[in-house]
Amino acid sequence: MWLSAREVLRVTKLWTQTIAAPVISSFLFIVVFGLAVGDRIDAIEGVDYETFIVPGLITMAMVQAAYSNNSSSVFQARFDRYLHDVLAAPMRTWEVNLGLSVGGAVRALLIALALALLALPVADVPVENPLVLLAAVGLALVLFCSLGVIVGIYAETFDHHTFVNNIVILPLTFLGGVFYSVDRLPSPWQEISHANPIFYLVNAVRYGFLGSADVSVALSLGVTAALAAAAVAWSSWLFATGKRLKA
Repeated sequence: MWLSAREVLRVTKLWTQTIAAPVISSFLFIVVFGLAVGDRIDAIEGVDYETFIVPGLITMAMVQAAYSNNSSSVFQARFDRYLHDVLAAPMRTWEVNLGLSVGGAVRALLIALALALLALPVADVPVENPLVLLAAVGLALVLFCSLGVIVGIYAETFDHHTFVNNIVILPLTFLGGVFYSVDRLPSPWQEISHANPIFYLVNAVRYGFLGSADVSVALSLGVTAALAAAAVAWSSWLFATGKRLKA
């Protein structure tokens, strides 16, 4: 579909910004935290620290890329009135929604793959449960691609979509157990962490890689799937009703 091709071209044409920059910044986390301080931190659940943090960092890079790409793309399309031309085309609403979301998914997958390859020489990260990993990554892409579309539709200024990323998504990701095991936190912080939705996503991805997690993988996938379904329903409703799209 031409809309999907356009969104993917937007990602690949600006690859230094869309792919290289987040890969390098995330890889620096692995180098600094894994190699510089990893020897001073005890193994977590029998896993070396530099290996333990890789799944969480890949998750963090993926969700930020999927969200940021789609929120900025949709907002720009609204601002330039380009979205009006898309809505006037003979396309179903779900096709428009899907087409605008593909770019974020491709960007997130390219970043995840590049980061995983770069991490190999630094940390020996296995893939213990590939089916769980695929399910977790798929749900993560659906959730944050849809969330990006939603924020892109509601945003009044370009700062609004960055605000959600910097004030909501990034803090929740850091507090979701990317750099530590939530089981090591004292009460009530351990219980509070379980109220963080990104905690379950990080655990699902980590289970796919390492075969261990702080909570049941079924619960992790279930929570993420419920959130993804809600985000898809919301974004689909916005396109079906034309709310804030045809003004």
